[in-house]
Amino acid sequence: MELLNNIWNALTTPNETLISILSIPFTIIENTLLMLLFLSILNINATRKQKILYVLLMTAISFLSTYIIPAPFNLIINYLLILLLIHFIFKTDLLRTILAFILPTLIFVLLGMLLSNPYLYVFNISADDLLTIPIYRLIYVFSQYFIVLIIYFIFKHKAIVLDIFNDIDKKHKQIIYSNLFFGIFTLLMQCIITIYYIDNLPLSITFLTFLSTLAYFSISIYSLTKVMQLASTTQKLQNAEEYNKTLTILHDNVRGFKHDFDNIVTTIGGYVKTNDMEGLKKYYVQLEDDCQKVNSLYVLNPKLINNPGVYSLLTTKYHEAEKQGIKMNMTLLLDLSKLNMKIYEFTRILGILLDNAIDASKECDEKVINIIFRDDEKHHRQLIIIENTYKDKDVDTEKIFNKGFSGKENHTGLGLWEVRKILNKSKNLSLYTTKNEKYFSQQIEIYY
Repeated sequence: MELLNNIWNALTTPNETLISILSIPFTIIENTLLMLLFLSILNINATRKQKILYVLLMTAISFLSTYIIPAPFNLIINYLLILLLIHFIFKTDLLRTILAFILPTLIFVLLGMLLSNPYLYVFNISADDLLTIPIYRLIYVFSQYFIVLIIYFIFKHKAIVLDIFNDIDKKHKQIIYSNLFFGIFTLLMQCIITIYYIDNLPLSITFLTFLSTLAYFSISIYSLTKVMQLASTTQKLQNAEEYNKTLTILHDNVRGFKHDFDNIVTTIGGYVKTNDMEGLKKYYVQLEDDCQKVNSLYVLNPKLINNPGVYSLLTTKYHEAEKQGIKMNMTLLLDLSKLNMKIYEFTRILGILLDNAIDASKECDEKVINIIFRDDEKHHRQLIIIENTYKDKDVDTEKIFNKGFSGKENHTGLGLWEVRKILNKSKNLSLYTTKNEKYFSQQIEIYY
């Protein structure tokens, strides 16, 4: 009985030692919840090792910033370190890094603003009591964590994902960055007010501050949504323009075939009647080339290439190759909407490889580029194969990836070096470079 009384006294009286001990599991739980929120909201794939590393480092940083760095500078440094850890551990770009920080932090701050003052009012305690008496601290913290956990499960099971930032142009990103900068500043100010001045704020002012902050972020999210819609509409218009070009070329080719159909049949008949199989074979090869061109144009369809960024890139490179007199053949046997890597990185790699293929094949007598997209379910991988005719048969397939290496004048030699940088930071991505007497080949393998 005496033991129970001692425990109760420890929980119900100011006890900074016990609060310090409890802060260890509190910090671990809070960092875990923050991580789960941004991973779920932004649809960021992470390994178990990455998750554990992030929680451990964030816990260590939280304690160092709390007990070593004076307030309010500890908050600023803590926020900066969170951004750096997210960027380097989860390999996120700048926009996703900022969103991964601001969205879950916003949830915690808004909950703190909503809960703290009413909580002090209901239990008739001061902010110092909340910070120093373990029982009040436990109830408050676990109430906050329980609500955050509910929010996390809503995001996870209702598939509410902010996966809309892959194909945003530079102009729209600048608008978003400006908005997020002021959002972070607002969060910082609200944190300082909530932590240091909560005792002096009337309940009505707290509630009004909560509503105004919520309104600010609601309007910001609404404006961001409109920016996203504008960016998406712009991309669709560009794709429609490219598709119209493709349809025009396809229409002209089909009209040409229709006009020459009788002549084609007559020519084939002549070879058959004279039993000239060698002549027929040569004629068939020439006819097949034209048919392949029509087939490639048919593949340049946004319904088949069902990713706007990849579609825009492929149509641009196709028309660029056509101007150089290069025959580009495409085979699409892959659902690009299910590509198991970031579209931004994929289009960077694909663009560099296609540029190199165009540069190499345009110097040849036979100018050909073959592009194949297919799914290799047996080996759990997606394959993209780019092969092109080339002139320099002595090209070193290893040295071409070195920084500054280039076989051409006025080229920086950074393209394939950049490709290798992306490959090195991706665990499910490989690139195999081979060559034979006719084709130089690059095979991208994306494992799932």
